[in-house]
This record gives sequence, C-alpha cells and structure tokens, in this order.
Amino acid sequence: GVSHVLTLALQELSLLCKRDVNGVGMLYELLRSRWLQALLKIYECLQQYLGKRPAPVTLQARALSREVVELLHEAPPSGEVKELRRLLRSPHFKAALLSAHDTVAQKDFEPTLPPLPDNIPENEEAMRIVCLVKNNQPLGATIKRHEITGDITVARVIHGGLADRSGLLYAGDKLVEVNGVPVEGLEPEQVINIL
Repeated sequence: GVSHVLTLALQELSLLCKRDVNGVGMLYELLRSRWLQALLKIYECLQQYLGKRPAPVTLQARALSREVVELLHEAPPSGEVKELRRLLRSPHFKAALLSAHDTVAQKDFEPTLPPLPDNIPENEEAMRIVCLVKNNQPLGATIKRHEITGDITVARVIHGGLADRSGLLYAGDKLVEVNGVPVEGLEPEQVINIL
C-alpha cells in the first residue's frame, strides 16, 4: 500500500541525505512527519472500507417483489409457483422483511462531520476535526488539564487502542470540543463523561 511505498522512499532519501543533496533533507523530514503518516493511514483505511463496503442490490425490494408476483401470474401453474406467490404476498414478508430492507438500503449511515466553527482564531497553527466512532471499546487515550494554559489536552495515547489505531490523536493535542460540546472550562472528569 501507500505506507510501504513511503517506507521505501524514506530509505532511498536517507541515503541521499547522507550525501547532502540539496533539498533532500527537507523532503525527508516532510515524509517522516506525523501528520503525513496519519493522513496516509486514514487514506489506506478509507480505501479498505470502500473496497469492503457492502451495497444493496436494489433500493426498492418491495417494488421488485410486486413485479415478480405479476410475472408469476403469467407462469404455468405449479406447486412451486403457487408457494412462491404465497410467500411474496404474505404480510410478514412484505411488511417486515422487504420494508426493513428498503429502509436500511435507502439510508446513509456514514458519519457526518459538523461544519467548521466560524470563530477559529487566525493565530492557530492547525486545527483538526477528528471523528472516532466507538462502540463499547474504550478510546485508548488519557486526558489532562495543561498546567500553564488550563486547556484540556491528550495526556497519552495507549498503544493498540482506538485512538492509536486511528492515527488521529496524539499526546499534547488540545481538545476544543467533544461530541459538539465545548470543553473550555470543564474539568477532565466532565470531558471523560462526554467521551
């Protein structure tokens, strides 16, 4: 994948760095940067997700079922045709199964990110919006209040946890908002409850 290509490029660049070729040191540092590594990790995860994501064959299973029932009226009568027509017309099949299928097939269950806030300070170095979808698993990161600024920050990221596997959170990151709730002025324990 992309990470493998990047690793090979870094190996080649490290050889050129030793020879002190112009600009190679800067390129080497850029390719080793945490943000680029995280971006590539996100890209690879998205590519895997898009490749595995199941898609419904049809969004209108109920309409297709009605069409099949009409076609079965024209078919020569047999025990199998009668049984299939009976199944396709049964309320449990039509109302429960096909209706549920169509409802799920027509919905978009992708996570949606909130819009960027209008009041982002101009002097901020960078702000990232991170969307981590957790189930019953812990976040895999601890938070603390910064001693000087009073900001809520990520104290550490636990190896192998959700935050580590995502590559999106780093120790020292400042938390501005969690699940749409501003964290300024909150105690770390209150932020943990929101998480």
